[in-house]
Amino acid sequence: MKITKFTCLFIMLLGLNAVAQTKRVAINTIAFYNLENFFDTVNDPNTNDEDFIYTPENYAKKIDNLARVISQLGTSESQKNAPVVLGVAEIENRRVLEDLIKHPLLLPFNYGIVHYDSPDRRGIDVGFLYQKAHFNPTSHHNYPLIISENQQDAKAKDKDKNVSESDDNAVDATTKRIYTRDEVLITGTLDGEEMSFIINHWPSRRGGEKASSPLREAAAALNKKIIDSLQTINPKAKIFTMGDLNDGPFNKSVKEVLGAKGEVEEVKPMGMYNPAEKMLKKGIGTLAFRDAWDFFDQIIFTEALLPKDKDYSTWKYWKAGVYNKSFMIQQTGQYKGYALRNSNVGPGFSDHFPSYVYLVKEFK
Repeated sequence: MKITKFTCLFIMLLGLNAVAQTKRVAINTIAFYNLENFFDTVNDPNTNDEDFIYTPENYAKKIDNLARVISQLGTSESQKNAPVVLGVAEIENRRVLEDLIKHPLLLPFNYGIVHYDSPDRRGIDVGFLYQKAHFNPTSHHNYPLIISENQQDAKAKDKDKNVSESDDNAVDATTKRIYTRDEVLITGTLDGEEMSFIINHWPSRRGGEKASSPLREAAAALNKKIIDSLQTINPKAKIFTMGDLNDGPFNKSVKEVLGAKGEVEEVKPMGMYNPAEKMLKKGIGTLAFRDAWDFFDQIIFTEALLPKDKDYSTWKYWKAGVYNKSFMIQQTGQYKGYALRNSNVGPGFSDHFPSYVYLVKEFK
């Protein structure tokens, strides 16, 4: 078992009192990042990528920007180590991830890749990066999200903007299916301890939030089915589901269908905890729209990862955050304060900020 050990000032909450104690602990960062239209330089005739093809110069710049963020994610607490596990969304194919992990800033972390091509109309997929020194995948599988035209809220759709044939939630004229991103499950050992990760990019709000809500509820139901199957085998399974859910922590898909709780005390055995709920209440989000913040990029996990008994002898949750450094933020103009996204003047970072959680483990 290869774990980076070091001594740090570890602040633990014991009852109602915050007690600072010096502990020998290891810290691992688990993160998710929507890479915003991370396409390559080649026109794929099988996808609607025409609006997102990069020039070689802009492609290199986009990779520079993403590598800069990923290499710094989690480093404030984990002794200059980038995420040991990183879920990503809005990637065109495996090639873009291969080019990304070859960047000089990321080469030292020796990332591996799990990727499946999904049937999404725009040709975007989810992906999974992992540090080979820390995580060993033992199995992975993609679960197609099968949704159709009749699952949309027809009354709400009549009131909202119609979806064009090139949009995410367009209905295939022949099959009547809405083709979207698969949900990808990866199980493996994180520094010797089994964990599972579900990577998501749920259907967008194109066509209106209310009209499209049933599509994301179907995505949450598929998530719940995957999680239930894992917990049937092991009720104490440590499971993360992460991704751009296109819903916030208070939407029906997350609160009711997935059953995620925002208070540790509310999480029952085999339940789910969502740290994004408290952060959003404090005004912290991962993306902004019409000057309001929301938290689409969530990392939700099972009760087995909560340190309810204050026992950190195995990997347990410590805290969560959003990585939103000043260089990633638009500094001027109409969208001042928003995430610095791609524009007609060149690639930015992303229109989403990445989210992360810290796991800690004590040593004797």
